Amino acid sequence: MRKILFLILFSFMGFNSCAQKENNINMTTIKDFDINRYLGLWFEIGRFDHSFERGMVGTTAMYSLNEDGTIKVVNSGYKDSFQGKFKRAIGKAKPADKNNPAKLKVSFFLWFYGEYNILELDKENYSYALIGSSSDKYLWILSRSPKLSDDVLEFLIKRAKERGYDTSKIIWVDQSKNINFENN
Repeated sequence: MRKILFLILFSFMGFNSCAQKENNINMTTIKDFDINRYLGLWFEIGRFDHSFERGMVGTTAMYSLNEDGTIKVVNSGYKDSFQGKFKRAIGKAKPADKNNPAKLKVSFFLWFYGEYNILELDKENYSYALIGSSSDKYLWILSRSPKLSDDVLEFLIKRAKERGYDTSKIIWVDQSKNINFENN
């Protein structure tokens, strides 16, 4: 059993490192990041398709500080429609690089962490963010409100393209139930 687990882990690490070397994604994170201003509720405006959020609508992410200094992450949404099953995943995040606070790693299962790189951010108001990882398979557009202005959306799509992401793969998340939300 240990040999099988080792082979699976070794294969995953090898595949993951090959995938990282072959993409041409600019993963440069923002500078001057303040985690305390980033905490709170974010609405998912757009994302690339992946198995752990497939079919989800009304998706949000809530970030708060844990007593140990890590960040509590609560992702939630509805499966297939707002009448669908409500789902929630609770994880934690922590800095991946002490010299780069906008480069985090997030885990929803044991010690398996994924990269969470803050690529773009409204530095004045912390009202929108573009999130990526070391892979060209993951991209998120987040906002403090359920809808972004066309100008901001165009800017984020343009920046994602410039960084090497195929923005035609973005899935636009239905936030219609949350449209009357007011961020207090």
